[in-house]
Amino acid sequence: MNILVTGGTGFIGSSLCVHLSSLGHKLTVVTRGSTLGYDAIKAINDLQALEADESFDVVINLAGQPIADKRWSKLQKEKLLNSRIDTTKQLIQFFNYTKNKPAVFISGSAIGYYGVGINNSTINENAQGDDSFSSVLCAQWEKCALAAQLLGIRTCLLRTGIVLGKNGGALQKMLPPFKLGLGGKIGSGSQWMPWIHLDDMIGIIELCIHNKNISGAINCTAPNPVTNLTFSKTLAASIHRPAIFPMPAFIITLLMGKMGEELLLNGKRIIPEKALYFGYKFNYEELEKALESIV
Repeated sequence: MNILVTGGTGFIGSSLCVHLSSLGHKLTVVTRGSTLGYDAIKAINDLQALEADESFDVVINLAGQPIADKRWSKLQKEKLLNSRIDTTKQLIQFFNYTKNKPAVFISGSAIGYYGVGINNSTINENAQGDDSFSSVLCAQWEKCALAAQLLGIRTCLLRTGIVLGKNGGALQKMLPPFKLGLGGKIGSGSQWMPWIHLDDMIGIIELCIHNKNISGAINCTAPNPVTNLTFSKTLAASIHRPAIFPMPAFIITLLMGKMGEELLLNGKRIIPEKALYFGYKFNYEELEKALESIV
């Protein structure tokens, strides 16, 4: 297939592009950086470079600034929103004028859509969000992407959890203190951490590509989410270290503000109901096995 990818040099995107290229697909990646060094991957600097007669079978939109890299000042919130909305709007414009529309548009989102709070009930794709920043950000991003449906393009929204893999993502930030024996629960530790192995993240994207019956939101999380306390203990055990140094909630708020409160002190028990319904077989259902494969 001929596939267009935005955000193809990020943590998820780079591994996805390498995988799709290895299967023989031809990729065009929107990037100002590396082309990943593969002959089957073409790089363009801007979506405006696309001509009306260019044809893609699949478009995958993963562009957006990392949400947890900086405190959420007013300016940073605008950057986070614009980095997602602007690229998505440009893709919708391309869909409007291209002669050959893609069969499927797969666009990023996150489990932040479901808002804040600690909820022990299982949350599927039908749950609603709230007025927290992460929820509003995801809702606006999804609304923009869903304009593709009006053009007759099947549209999937990847509500992504905490992606675990080598050389990047959440573990890159978590591992250093844990390796020093300084890891532990965050706040109460009762907040849920819906995680997913990078291999399964790519697997769900492939599911969306090939299954024509899938559209709308799909939770990209493993079937067995864990609490922060369990995650901390499991991560520490995987590298043979103790997990005895908790991080009090007030320290998180002091250091990270609202970003820390929403992303680290809150978390709901989100399950991948749609992926399971459509027959996806997870490579990593349990956290212990997933971490063993990485660390």
